[in-house]
Amino acid sequence: MRFREAVRADLAAIVALLVDDELGRGRERGEVDAAYERAFADIEADPRNFVIVAEEQGVVVGCLQVTYIPGLGRHGMERALVESVRVARERRGGGVGAELMRWTIERARARGCGLVQLTTDKSRVEAQRFYLRLGFVASHEGMKLAL
Repeated sequence: MRFREAVRADLAAIVALLVDDELGRGRERGEVDAAYERAFADIEADPRNFVIVAEEQGVVVGCLQVTYIPGLGRHGMERALVESVRVARERRGGGVGAELMRWTIERARARGCGLVQLTTDKSRVEAQRFYLRLGFVASHEGMKLAL
């Protein structure tokens, strides 16, 4: 398995991963459109934002987005925010997600980040257990305001 920054040619596979879960089906589109193209271009142009893919034998089997956030709090500590973690349905439970997260955590550590943070939907009980196994702690209550 290889982990790398996504390229434009990966976008269809990434969108397919985003759609292929219970929550994604209700909020994602099934095909690459102008909005996905624009978002990918914006991420690619931002030196603090990355989409990472897990690739096996030339096939994208997992992805996530990581954003490095500078901050004044905690004595100017930079943190890594992980979002949109997905693994191909047929590969779930096989360690792809754990390897992808460990790779991402090590990359954040090497960059000098003081912590890695993420949110997961309250309905994603399996995901919560997954993150706890990786050492994450449910230390805060996340809130969102839809605009």
